[in-house]
Amino acid sequence: MNKVFSHIRLIALLVVFSITAVVANAAITLSSTKCEMLVNPLGINTTAPRLSWVINSDARNTMQTAYQILVASTPEKLAAGKADLWDSGKVPSDRSIMVKYAGRPLTSRSACYWKVKVWTNKGESGWSAVNHWSVGLLKPTDWSAKWIGWEAGFPWDSVSKFSRLSARYFRKEFAVQQPIKKAVLYIAGPGHYQLFVNGTQPDDQVLAESPTDYTKSVKYNTFDVTKTISKGKNALGVVLGNGRFFTMRPKYKPKKIKEFGFPKLLLQLEITYQDGHRQMITSDDSWKFTADGPIRSNNEYDGEEYDARKELSGWNLAGFNDTNWLKPQLTPSPDGKLEAQMNEPQRVLQKIKPVSIKQSGSAWILDLGQNMAGWLQLKVKGKAGEQVTLRFAETLQKGGSIYTRNLRDAKSTDVYTLKGAGIETWHPDFVFHGFRFVEVSGYPGTPAIDDFEGQVVSDDLENTGTFETSDSTINHIYRNSYWGILSNYKGMPVDCPQRNERMPWLGDRAVGSLGESFVFANGNLYAKWLDDIEEAQTPEGAIPDVAPAYWNYYSDNMTWPGTYILVADMLYNQFDDKAPIEKHYASMKKWLDYMRAKYLKNDLMTKDKYGDWCVPPESPELIHSKDPARNTDGTLIATAYYYHLLSLMKGFAILLNKPTDAAAFDGLMRKTATAFNVRYFDQNTFRYDNNTVTANLLPLYFGMVPQAYQQQVFGNIVEKIKENNVHISTGVIGTQWLMRCLTKYGRADLAYRIAANGDYPSWGYMVNHGATTIWELWNGDTANPEMNSHNHIMLLGDLIAWYYQGLAGIRAQSPGFKTIEMKPAFDSGLSDVKASYRTPYGLIKSAWKKTGNGLNWQVTLPSNTKAVLAIPAKNIAAITIDGAAIAGQKDIKAAVEKSGLVKIEIGSGDYNFSVKN
Repeated sequence: MNKVFSHIRLIALLVVFSITAVVANAAITLSSTKCEMLVNPLGINTTAPRLSWVINSDARNTMQTAYQILVASTPEKLAAGKADLWDSGKVPSDRSIMVKYAGRPLTSRSACYWKVKVWTNKGESGWSAVNHWSVGLLKPTDWSAKWIGWEAGFPWDSVSKFSRLSARYFRKEFAVQQPIKKAVLYIAGPGHYQLFVNGTQPDDQVLAESPTDYTKSVKYNTFDVTKTISKGKNALGVVLGNGRFFTMRPKYKPKKIKEFGFPKLLLQLEITYQDGHRQMITSDDSWKFTADGPIRSNNEYDGEEYDARKELSGWNLAGFNDTNWLKPQLTPSPDGKLEAQMNEPQRVLQKIKPVSIKQSGSAWILDLGQNMAGWLQLKVKGKAGEQVTLRFAETLQKGGSIYTRNLRDAKSTDVYTLKGAGIETWHPDFVFHGFRFVEVSGYPGTPAIDDFEGQVVSDDLENTGTFETSDSTINHIYRNSYWGILSNYKGMPVDCPQRNERMPWLGDRAVGSLGESFVFANGNLYAKWLDDIEEAQTPEGAIPDVAPAYWNYYSDNMTWPGTYILVADMLYNQFDDKAPIEKHYASMKKWLDYMRAKYLKNDLMTKDKYGDWCVPPESPELIHSKDPARNTDGTLIATAYYYHLLSLMKGFAILLNKPTDAAAFDGLMRKTATAFNVRYFDQNTFRYDNNTVTANLLPLYFGMVPQAYQQQVFGNIVEKIKENNVHISTGVIGTQWLMRCLTKYGRADLAYRIAANGDYPSWGYMVNHGATTIWELWNGDTANPEMNSHNHIMLLGDLIAWYYQGLAGIRAQSPGFKTIEMKPAFDSGLSDVKASYRTPYGLIKSAWKKTGNGLNWQVTLPSNTKAVLAIPAKNIAAITIDGAAIAGQKDIKAAVEKSGLVKIEIGSGDYNFSVKN
């Protein structure tokens, strides 16, 4: 009887354990499965991609203990559990991001379907959803297509300073006789292209493909067009725009502006039939071509002109009569190597209705209420031949007309000619504008707000961050920053979207890229940009100030080209992406060797080009300060940056297991610091050089100041800031480190006052003067119009990084936020901060609020991560978690630090901390 009872009890216990396991498994799910930080990418340029996933759990302190990845060549095999490409087996590991594929060797065109499951200390997940990737065309011999185009303009075109070149239309018909298994299309249209398969675009991307220096590399895109092709006659259609290929200002300044020629096309469609045989349709001289279509001109600076009367109805469908079209020319390649585009495409991300429309003389002025980058879509009804002209601007003149002097010679004008067929809807295809206001002239009748729509165009990146505080000025600056960042992602980070520039200046993004990474998942964009920078490097080692090097600006300085190293460091810390460091280490080292050999004298780096660019000037009409007391010595700036870049390279060398290099960099750092302090440091006043904030800030933040003098040097920074009435006095260089340095040395209150100011010079001054983005100049409302873009983000410096790292306390302690340091500046002067950031591991939240008798702090950590929190409290007993004392709580460690902070170690989950004074 006892044996029977024991047996029954054993069965009951097993049932309980089984149910518990099921519940645990049900609570562990997987999401955000990505390959190379992309969702189901096609045609990637690597055979060893890195896979990532996010673990979701309702249990605290969930940590992955193992994973298993299955990869198959078809979804059917994967569903059947036949991982013919890779079965990783159960791998003991806590790594859930950037896990490298290690299965059967892949080749061009390999199709891969994958899923993953994990084991954690809280239970086992089920399998993730099925995902996929495919490998692109990796070898030149994979391409059978020929480059086609037309190496001349037409009578209505103009190859001059203000280039006018109509879009080029290409078409090809082909027959399909049997059932199709798969159809994959590869296309490169340097400049811009639009692709149609039987009149349908296979993707909603715009302004494809990403820009490069086309003599060095050309990106191509891959599309699965299986569902678009049918039995019988089919047609391919491609429109080529100019973009950065046929440059906006050819034959103008040949020593400055790089040209690439006339637009051209490379296309390869590969059809696999059900019976296994393949058919290939490629670009060659059997295609048909015309430039006499509706897009009469498209110039990124000047705008697009569209004549709807010349529309080619049905041109991208089978059966179109192309008898009068031309035979395209076989053209030379652009020289650059063909590479798959691995960064996200541009798309229309938001649509904005105008907030007002007012008459101004014979024209109408639209106000969209937001400075943005993209285009205006219009609806119009009128007679054939009537023209609507759209002129774009960021601001208005006092009388209400648009202000365009700050656009320089960019015309920023679109012209639409009506065909006279009811309501016509149009927007440009191959240009974008930076604007808030639009002057509409020639519109038939009286336009209404509903006739127009602003369409925001940017790289299609995940919006990863939110941020809000008790201070409305801080919040408004954040919104302005968001729009500024969004406006200036165009397949590369550009400086501005409105005037005759729009260049990828390196100096603008040195530290700004870090702040941006909290707002948008910009990892692939900046990895691509590092490739652009390396391609711009000269054989001697020089790196330009603009990359891709559309402008020939090789001025040899440390600050702008140093962005190359700073961005690589950002990608590693924020995304745990080690590949850019591995890929570019040799080029970075080559550049530093070049600069050292050419400009290092007595261990000081003597070459600087821009100084502390855009220090707030002493007079409202000035672009740059002329007061020596405001400006920082160029050799001081260059040498301090040289030291900091050496320190980063030392870290890279250690990471890549190059101990000899690490030792060499360390030796150079020591010599540089010694020479720097001998030259610039006054031990009587503890000042560096002329005592500007930047002069003291750089050596202090970079670790060049001897330990015994650090507090005194910081004291000089504080006094100088107070002399400036607690306002910004640094330019682009100093502002990259200012807010974090003040917070690091215990004066977050000063950082907050600088950030929250509403009078000149400040970010709040811009807000109070109607800005909806960030200006190029602190005095952008009064300075010379030659340089006062109202949509520039270089002056942000480290502000957004400080918002997240300093105010919200969200900082990566190890790469990719595997471990997190959370130390908010509770003493900043704000009463509450609420922020979130979607890391590669998942969502972090930090929301703190001061209460009448203490502090409340709500924290969320993603699964498979841990954090160390710093809480100001007299003792551990003053802190509760979810209303309970810390003592005795499982998986939570707490200790009182000498600094008066309580350090608490926690795992993933949701926490509610309360602190009593």
